[in-house]
Amino acid sequence: MSKPSKGTVVLAYSGGLDTSCILVWLLEQGYEVIAFLADVGQEEDFEAAREKALKLGAKKMYIVDCKTEFVENFIWPAVQANARYEDRYPLGTALARPCIARNMVEAARKESCTTISHGATGKGNDQIRFELSCFALNPEVRVVAPWRDSEFVKNFPGRGELLDYAAARNIPVSASKDQPWSMDDNLMHISYEAGMLENPATKPLQDMYRMTCDPEKAPDTPVYLTIEFKRGVPVKVTNVDDGHVEDSPLALFTYLNKVAGAHGVGRIDIVENRFIGMKSRGVYETPAGTVLLAAHEDLELLTMDREVRKVKQALSVQFCTQVYNGMWYSPECEYVRHCIDKSQENVQGKVNVKLYKGNVYITGRESDYSLYNEELVSMDVAGNYEPHDAEGFIKINAVRLKEHKRLKKAFQ
Repeated sequence: MSKPSKGTVVLAYSGGLDTSCILVWLLEQGYEVIAFLADVGQEEDFEAAREKALKLGAKKMYIVDCKTEFVENFIWPAVQANARYEDRYPLGTALARPCIARNMVEAARKESCTTISHGATGKGNDQIRFELSCFALNPEVRVVAPWRDSEFVKNFPGRGELLDYAAARNIPVSASKDQPWSMDDNLMHISYEAGMLENPATKPLQDMYRMTCDPEKAPDTPVYLTIEFKRGVPVKVTNVDDGHVEDSPLALFTYLNKVAGAHGVGRIDIVENRFIGMKSRGVYETPAGTVLLAAHEDLELLTMDREVRKVKQALSVQFCTQVYNGMWYSPECEYVRHCIDKSQENVQGKVNVKLYKGNVYITGRESDYSLYNEELVSMDVAGNYEPHDAEGFIKINAVRLKEHKRLKKAFQ
């Protein structure tokens, strides 16, 4: 006997094992399911995903191209912020979630639906990022999270049980019980975790990587690029070797992914602190992001006042934590983004980079807003500087140090 109708739910659907099984499970619970899939640059056969969702019983399937929005509204602010969570992770997945959530909430609005569902696990960050974003955008939203449902978790304690369920319900899946890791990809990066990677001492297999070439097998000839920024945002990339130019946001980022990936740039293997309170191990490929962060940071040092940059660096730490923790739509993150954007007014100019066997080398930079005064800093020209003034500067700064030594000596 079928269960009474529970209304309509919009499901964040990927076409993979988890969300395909969840789609059928939601139908069995009495929900009418509308599937939603955001294109944020992942490798996906979107029409096959649509066909599969509808075949499994979805009433409708939304496929929304979010790539340009993702680059302009989420990746670019992260570049401006020099965003690396815990100084290492460039936030690829964390940046995509609020973009996906915004478009998912919009799809639900069009369907006059206030119930959403997702396949994020009960131990991870993504459940927090999705749901906090959705609540911020629509406070009336209701969430069905199967991986936090006691009955669902009891029936599906592991991957094997999900695969058995898929087989019993004729749900076509490509996953297998011995799949050695899970993967999430978008324009910004590919992340790998779980499976064999849960042991932080285990070396990743070389055939795991998809966006980047093995640095040891990368071309023996480097590639030289010039990247132009305006207000801290990349606006143009030129391949110095062959003259190729890209100057639209999506094309620029896609091109950098291709070139940097071919030279093995952007691999990291880290342990990070999840918001929920546990450490996790992740392996990431972020080719374009790695190049842009290196170039942008270099241009900042050329054009930004020292004390302004100190404040901006502190704001960047706040930004990274806010984004990682799913607070993109919070008032504090909005405020920090505004402040960081203000700091970028003079971060304009060009940076020359060399990509070679997994590394990014800065080979030069120039800007009309440069604070670098060649005459002032030169060892061969006096410039507008009197060397003997340094004596008073040193004496004043030494007062505190002398007093510190006096106090220490008094108690020895």
